[in-house]
Amino acid sequence: MNRITKGALLLQLTCLAAGVFAQAPSGSTHEFSIQQCIDFAHAHNAQVKNALLDLQIQQESNRAVTAGALPTVNGSLGTTYYLDVPVQSFPNFISAATYAVLVQEKVKDGNGVPIKSPSDFGFISAPFGTKWNSTFGVTLNQVLFNGQVFVGLQARRASMDYARKAIDITEENIRVNIYKIYYQLVVSKTQMEQINANVARAEKLLSDTRALFENGFAEKLDVDKATVQLANIQTQKISTQNTIENGYLGLKYLLGMPIGDSLVLSDRFSEEDIKSGVLDDSAYSYANRNEYQSLQIAEKLNQYNVKASKSAYLPVASLTAFLQKNDPSNTFNVFQKSASWYTNSYIGLNINVPIFSGFAKDANLKKARLQLAQSQNQLEYLKLSIDNDVAQARNKFRSAIFTLDFQKKNMVLAESVYNQTKKKFESGLASNTDVTNAQTDYITAQTSYINALYDAVVSKVDYQKAIGRLK
Repeated sequence: MNRITKGALLLQLTCLAAGVFAQAPSGSTHEFSIQQCIDFAHAHNAQVKNALLDLQIQQESNRAVTAGALPTVNGSLGTTYYLDVPVQSFPNFISAATYAVLVQEKVKDGNGVPIKSPSDFGFISAPFGTKWNSTFGVTLNQVLFNGQVFVGLQARRASMDYARKAIDITEENIRVNIYKIYYQLVVSKTQMEQINANVARAEKLLSDTRALFENGFAEKLDVDKATVQLANIQTQKISTQNTIENGYLGLKYLLGMPIGDSLVLSDRFSEEDIKSGVLDDSAYSYANRNEYQSLQIAEKLNQYNVKASKSAYLPVASLTAFLQKNDPSNTFNVFQKSASWYTNSYIGLNINVPIFSGFAKDANLKKARLQLAQSQNQLEYLKLSIDNDVAQARNKFRSAIFTLDFQKKNMVLAESVYNQTKKKFESGLASNTDVTNAQTDYITAQTSYINALYDAVVSKVDYQKAIGRLK
């Protein structure tokens, strides 16, 4: 008996979810539409949470950029105790002044000789300062002009847009997988209905064959064939049920829902829903794709980067203001009224003119221009990639719809063949083998139809994503 081989994404997630969520307790019950699943994932999926945190991180980074244009104020407070007051040496100006007076007044020494100034008076060494020196002060710095800071201020909005677009891309990727798994699970309900009907038909065939065998109108081999047929269908049912259960685990994992919670899917869809709006890409444009919008913002940020690198050649001007109080004393009297606080203050204008930096600015500017060229190349390449995605998705979707229609007709025909063969068997005009073969063909046709339905659902999601219209 053939098993369902489609739904690869469903199986990939179920393998991961089955290992992560083993032996989980029971919890709440959720009956979700596809949109409610998307909303739940927006609030609980870890990747979306981190993308939202990245937005907050960018906000704080922008605040740091803004701080570069705001004044900074720093305070200082300290006291120093000198175990030994510093000694300084200086020319002996006292003796020089004394001799100058004596020479000027023509004073004579004890021998009656006029006093003359010596050629070298030497140095005087003496401690200068006090044992204690306490200070407190405030310094203010304000940037008046810094090209790189101003470019950073201009780039703040683009940086936030880039972070927001990253959230959109993350949510879209999760949304695509939610759509695929959700609708595959919806399709699985149709699959289970078919399998249950096949089980009922196989049980009826086995019962009828046994009755014929007991009345001598069938062989034991016919009973065995019917028994094998029923066992194969029941095995398929168990395998399908297990795949569906794991599919729900995978969907919960994708939503960020506790495994113990019960998830019920409320949406339904038909073949008409799949075919609605088929290949309607008249409103398609590159700008519909989040990836293209993200690269456009990245290009804009690289343009700001070039502008900032050019600004490095411009002078930087800043204003500085300083106020300090100083209390020199031989005793620690900071908290006493006897303290004598002396004021020191100034206001300064600083202009830093870059002259030569070892060609670092030139290298940074060329690097920024190359990065801008890369982003422009990526935009052109993405256009080709989007065209390719749309073309392939369109072809795949068109083929999936054609295959779906074909497999549905084939399934209806196989059902008709089975029903006619069954009637002939009941009338004695066909053998048990004919019925078994007809039933096998019917089940194969059902399997092919379900696979085609899976493909059609996934192809439509991929097509809508390719043209940027998956909401």
